[in-house]
Amino acid sequence: MKRPPKHQINIDPDERLRRKRYLTATLVTCVALAMVFGTVHVVKLGANRMSEMRSKASYGLEEEQKHIRAAGEEIELQKSHEEEQEAGFTYEVAKLESMITADKWAEIGQSILVPSGVFIMGTSLPRSDLQDQPQHNVTLPAFYIDKYPVTYIQYAKYVAESKHRPPLDWENGKMPENKLLHPVVMVSWYDAKAYCEYNGKRLPTEAEWEKAARGTDARRWPWGNKMVPNYLNTYYNVGSTTEVVRYKQGKSVYGVMDMAGNVSEWTSSKFEPYTGSAAPSSVFKPKALVSQTNKDKAMKVGDLVELDRGEYKVRRGGSWKSDPFATSTYHRNYSFPHYASDFFGFRCAKDAGG
Repeated sequence: MKRPPKHQINIDPDERLRRKRYLTATLVTCVALAMVFGTVHVVKLGANRMSEMRSKASYGLEEEQKHIRAAGEEIELQKSHEEEQEAGFTYEVAKLESMITADKWAEIGQSILVPSGVFIMGTSLPRSDLQDQPQHNVTLPAFYIDKYPVTYIQYAKYVAESKHRPPLDWENGKMPENKLLHPVVMVSWYDAKAYCEYNGKRLPTEAEWEKAARGTDARRWPWGNKMVPNYLNTYYNVGSTTEVVRYKQGKSVYGVMDMAGNVSEWTSSKFEPYTGSAAPSSVFKPKALVSQTNKDKAMKVGDLVELDRGEYKVRRGGSWKSDPFATSTYHRNYSFPHYASDFFGFRCAKDAGG
């Protein structure tokens, strides 16, 4: 009679079934634990990311109600501010002029000549927003554009001379004096337009802005086609605006500075589709948040409803808060002209012809 191999063990069928069930239960338990621990890990990573983002923000969460946190929030506050006609406190112009050197005044006051000719506007990249498409050729006459966005110190001088109301975030009419060379923020499209006109200029069209930023070779960022994080201030990598003279390597082919990140800049243009655009027409129609109840209104909850009146104005360049790819030279953003936020700024332009 042949003996079974030494390693073979005869197991009762009931015992074999019991062991199989035990092994199955063990495997199910291990898988469940792995899923739980994986979920906890993802939540922890998310919490750490939120903590990191908050630590880089320009103010703490406990201060939220004191700030306009994004385009369109606290609109009633901004609306009442728009109705103010003149500044209360204003600086003496001589004092403002002494706050920075004559060389710095000359530097931030420069304009750059952008020559006439054809350039490539928009994009046909498949993953780009439909509002940025399609790529097309545009011909522009020569024009001048400010080398830098308008700074706090320049805007303060304007307020002092013109008696225009200061931005909403200036306490008692005084600018934050640790930000003299930062781009001024909390300015509506109307404020920006008034500043440019007071100084014998105008807001650039979005086509002028885009050409000044990308040149004639359809580059994606002012310096080229590769995102270089050290060339711009975006996506909370600093946590606030920065001096307009800081990112020298981020200049455009024409030498125009800070056209990617820092602040999202107003243009004079209405937000409209390009010829041949596949974007839904609803994208370009102005909308407002309509709440059905007082509770919804208090919580800022409601439906976006298209309006019969009004229009959006185009903003360009992304900001210190935005997604890095929103800083692409072709990317279009937009807001109602009376909106203001802590990442909205502007620069001026003027015709080159005599």
